[in-house]
Amino acid sequence: MRIRILILMFAMSLAPLPARGREAAAPFCPGERLEFSLRWQNIPAGRASLEVMPPALVEDEPALHLRMTAQTNSFVDVFYTVRDQVDAYVAPDLSRALRYEKRQREGSYKRDITVRFFWDRSRAQYSNQVNGPKDPIIILPGTLDPLSVFFGFRLADIKEGAAYTAPVTDGVKCVIGSATVVGRETVSVPAGDFDAYVVEPELRHIGGVFRKSRDARIRVWVTADDRRMPVMVSSKVAVGRFYAVLTGFERPQCGPVAAGGGPDGP
Repeated sequence: MRIRILILMFAMSLAPLPARGREAAAPFCPGERLEFSLRWQNIPAGRASLEVMPPALVEDEPALHLRMTAQTNSFVDVFYTVRDQVDAYVAPDLSRALRYEKRQREGSYKRDITVRFFWDRSRAQYSNQVNGPKDPIIILPGTLDPLSVFFGFRLADIKEGAAYTAPVTDGVKCVIGSATVVGRETVSVPAGDFDAYVVEPELRHIGGVFRKSRDARIRVWVTADDRRMPVMVSSKVAVGRFYAVLTGFERPQCGPVAAGGGPDGP
């Protein structure tokens, strides 16, 4: 069972959109936690979460701390155990990434990854505990990491039919990610019924099973209100269809978007 692909699908980034008016309330803030169930076809596979952690410091610079976790359930653990955690540290206005960490425990594969950002040189550097650091790569102004770029998306105004692009890096390469709002519909998940935008990211820069699947597709349903919450993710690939659905959430009352907040659009 390709559970690792399910985790990759859930973590897939979306391109950020033009920022909303600064007077609007922020769609997220520390204390928010979104819980998801994961499944392959109709088989329950595990659970995942997205969380906004307390503020942090990165090299003495204030940072917004974002976290994603994913783990398989006891049934899938028999065949392939996953215990993954991703931590992203980004400027409070989501204008640029500051640090990216990924702790992967997937079957016998174990890897701790760190991406450091050197904005005075427009560089990012990937390293892991096995092979050490790679050579730094050039990054573009406003580059985000694969997790924080989705939160940048949540700061934005969106509309049906619009397509957007933004620079994203995992420390190995910096690409121009893109996403298109392909529709709007009501979606029913365990957490409730939601009016949602349907967003489809571009997959041409994604390897593995996505590259091998001629008609591979990822779709993300994001609420069409000020919360901009992801409520469902669906991926169709050669080995079947994977889902992540919102089962519950905790959302504190958030204040206005920080001045200058949100990444720029095209």
